[in-house]
Amino acid sequence: MIEILTSPAFNTIQDLGRHGARGIGVSTSGAMDPVALAAGNALLGNEDDAAGIEIQTFPFRLRFQKEATFALTGADHVSTLAGLSLRPWWCKQARPGDILAIGTPRRGARVYATFGGGLDVPQVLGSRSTHLRAGFGGLEGRSLQTGDVVPVGRPPRDAARRFDFGAAPPDVAITGAGRRDDGVLPIRVMRAGEYDLFSEAMQARFWSTAWKVSARSDRGGYRLTGDKLTLDAPIEMRSHGVVAGVVQVPPSGEPIIQMSDANTAGGYPKIAAVIQADLWRLGQTAPGSFIAFSEVSYQDAVAAMAPVNDYLASLRAVADLYRQL
Repeated sequence: MIEILTSPAFNTIQDLGRHGARGIGVSTSGAMDPVALAAGNALLGNEDDAAGIEIQTFPFRLRFQKEATFALTGADHVSTLAGLSLRPWWCKQARPGDILAIGTPRRGARVYATFGGGLDVPQVLGSRSTHLRAGFGGLEGRSLQTGDVVPVGRPPRDAARRFDFGAAPPDVAITGAGRRDDGVLPIRVMRAGEYDLFSEAMQARFWSTAWKVSARSDRGGYRLTGDKLTLDAPIEMRSHGVVAGVVQVPPSGEPIIQMSDANTAGGYPKIAAVIQADLWRLGQTAPGSFIAFSEVSYQDAVAAMAPVNDYLASLRAVADLYRQL
């Protein structure tokens, strides 16, 4: 069991998402940075989709009521366990009464705390992820609050020997996953269904602009500010299905990137879609950061997942060996 001591708004329990329910109007939810969550679980010997805590407002503090193992991944941050400094992207064993304190990230937006055995909250529609707007999943369908006590599952049998090691984060380990020299994060996209509704001038503006992630962004979507994208004539569209990564252009002309808690349908024109291999990078992009889009083919988008999958497979293999030393 863990007890939440300090938790500002919007820190939630998440796994890798609620798949297969979009047809009944339920968005996927799940970790904004699924690579970080899966990596933390791999360090501990959990299944990739074991539930952990997505921390996006700080400071965050919890107390371990029983002996437990945990890992911290995601954003580069400062943290302590029982007053002693911890490294990010590291796993550790905690004793009863130990307090884990996590401070504001130096780089990135979200820290993931995973626990040996995962957080043992009920599954709803096949997932433990919190769906804030619908009010289900996670812990009573809400953000974590001071005083909450969250159960931790039974750790895997074969993962119980050594916990004091870490891994290189993916933006270091995966070639080309970092920012440009000017601090802008490149994001790869494919053209979407209504791309050709925009004039050549608007298309060029979409590709050339360094878009700023607005402070009005959240788990539902990232609003971008910059040059406005306009259509030559207004258009009315029927609502259509959308998924995380779809870039829509509302009448304001400032794009919105759909994220984990996005609606399942919408009627704004779709100009592009972020490839799956770059969604985790967006999940670590804080408001005020700048991104720029670059076009890739479908074949390139599929191939781009190979380094991500290889990274997670290698991390798990090394962690499995290291715990047995």
